[in-house]
Amino acid sequence: MEILAPSCWPLWFICLAMIASAVIDWWMFKVPNWLTFPVIITGWIFGLIHSLGGHIVAGDGEGGIGGSLAGTAWGFALLLPIYVIGGMGAGDVKMTMGFGSWLGAFFGIAEGWWHIMIAFFAGAIAGGIIALIMMAIRGQYRENLQNTQAILLDLFTAGSISKVSAKAKERRPRWHRLPYGVPLCIGFVGYLWLAHPLEKPNPAEPLSQDSMYLADPGQSPHDRSGG
Repeated sequence: MEILAPSCWPLWFICLAMIASAVIDWWMFKVPNWLTFPVIITGWIFGLIHSLGGHIVAGDGEGGIGGSLAGTAWGFALLLPIYVIGGMGAGDVKMTMGFGSWLGAFFGIAEGWWHIMIAFFAGAIAGGIIALIMMAIRGQYRENLQNTQAILLDLFTAGSISKVSAKAKERRPRWHRLPYGVPLCIGFVGYLWLAHPLEKPNPAEPLSQDSMYLADPGQSPHDRSGG
């Protein structure tokens, strides 16, 4: 499994950081700045090292500072709508920005944005499943439906993002809170470890001389030897 190679240490680091954020979020219902900001900034530093031609471990990624900054912005853009409607805290957004900064520095812009997006969707699916289980256990379907209707109504009638966010904050104390760092961790870490995004198909091996001759059904090895 290629992710276990020493050159993949950046992916180990970000996976451990995501696990730490999930544990803290589950315990405290917040992801602290002392975790999120260092993850983001070290991702930028890691990308800058690549841009300057250096590597901490040989082959530890091909992205640079541009890829790291792009990954940070992409992580922010993906989670901003959910944050605005009150679906998660700012710490979850910043942790995803940190995830993006490291993946951008490791994979580069072209590949990095794709992996970040797939990992986000995996996390969103995990969050949806956990939310459905929580609703089924508590049985408060009518209340959850009313909250969903209120969110959709605000999106179309509030007039500005700041008003949508303000109304979402008013509703939050009445919601059943889900520490969103947990499904994000499940989606992000699960994607990196189970989907094997690093493993590429092996290129076809070159044919040997005998194989090339045998590919011609009209010529045998005996004919080739001239005997």
